[in-house]
Amino acid sequence: QVQLVESGGGLVQPGGSLRLSCAASGSLFAIYDMGWYRQAPGKQRELVAQITDGGVTNYADSVKGRFTISRDNAKNTVYLQMNSLKPEDTAVYYCKAHIFRGSWRDYWGQGTQVTVSS
Repeated sequence: QVQLVESGGGLVQPGGSLRLSCAASGSLFAIYDMGWYRQAPGKQRELVAQITDGGVTNYADSVKGRFTISRDNAKNTVYLQMNSLKPEDTAVYYCKAHIFRGSWRDYWGQGTQVTVSS
């Protein structure tokens, strides 16, 4: 059984910051890339940022320069530092990890709400 548990969401004013965390637990053999996705009401889920086990990162254009993804491989944890938040960043943020347990597959967290509003 694999679990991804997210934390750190909440309500913040425009221009503010939040830090999301996602910890993977269970019978893990290897984790390749980990990432953050978001889904706003009425919109499709989209990639925000991802990071490989070697530290190579990829960001959506809309968050470049404002968000930073990082990971602690020893703790099987990925972080998303979000600065200069805008109302359009409001969404449910989901963590995803590509994990090997006999075969490779994607696992998702339950999601954490981020609301940017004055």
